[in-house]
Amino acid sequence: MIDVLPARAPESVDLDATIHRFDSAAPTLDVRDLGASRGDGVFETLGVVGGHPQAVDAHVARLVNSAALLELPEPNVAQWRRAIEVAAASLPTDRQGGIKVVLTRGVEGTNTPTGWIVATASSSDFAERETGVRVVTLDRGYASDVAARAPWLLPGAKTLSYAVNMAALREAHRRGADDVIFVSSDGFVMEAPTATVILRFGDSIVTPRTDIGILPGTSQLSVFAFAQARGLRTQEALVPVADLGSADAAWLVSSVRLAAPITAIDDVPKPIDLQLTREMNAALLARED
Repeated sequence: MIDVLPARAPESVDLDATIHRFDSAAPTLDVRDLGASRGDGVFETLGVVGGHPQAVDAHVARLVNSAALLELPEPNVAQWRRAIEVAAASLPTDRQGGIKVVLTRGVEGTNTPTGWIVATASSSDFAERETGVRVVTLDRGYASDVAARAPWLLPGAKTLSYAVNMAALREAHRRGADDVIFVSSDGFVMEAPTATVILRFGDSIVTPRTDIGILPGTSQLSVFAFAQARGLRTQEALVPVADLGSADAAWLVSSVRLAAPITAIDDVPKPIDLQLTREMNAALLARED
């Protein structure tokens, strides 16, 4: 747990004294916390490789942006960076791990935010990086202009309210698929419930624009840097749903799973660029802040 500091706390504050370590089995969260009772909070999930938390700057920046969208107190960047370092140091270095960073509005009526971090060593072998995933497209329920038309729906904020995302994954499993690509009601590709969509068209790597109501992907930034280093063009664009079928290759990319190639979309087989996938994942595993 974290004693949440204001964004402009004095530099003399001992950050380590604000970070409290608990065994994962110990009860720590007040059931009255609005993060638990209403999903009124934001979070980030970071990958940890060899004890090193990945893309910390990008994740903390997105946490700050999400907090602003929910009108939560602005996070103290130095405190959260230090807490992430402490959490990462608790994980074994011989396998990949993950860190979940959470900031909530706190217990109702206290005006005191709650913060915590959970560090977990992964037991997965991440076979989907080689074998790929089957996806279905599902309507997200709003048009691509939602960010401008209805900002109170919090598009672009990584909130704790993930019930719809989990329901979409259950629907995918009912349909014999592994994951979902959300599409807007006016026919554009958006994102997956827990990942960013990346497409290859010839020598161009494309991802959907974030101004259509989706999260900016931290791993997507790393994929674009990798692609540019290989001489590929990169672009954020409005992607019509029909373009999913014409893409030469497609991936779901996230901080812990990394790049999983898509093998089928709505039961239509999709070719895998296995060599590019392997190079992409090697770059993601090796990235530094």
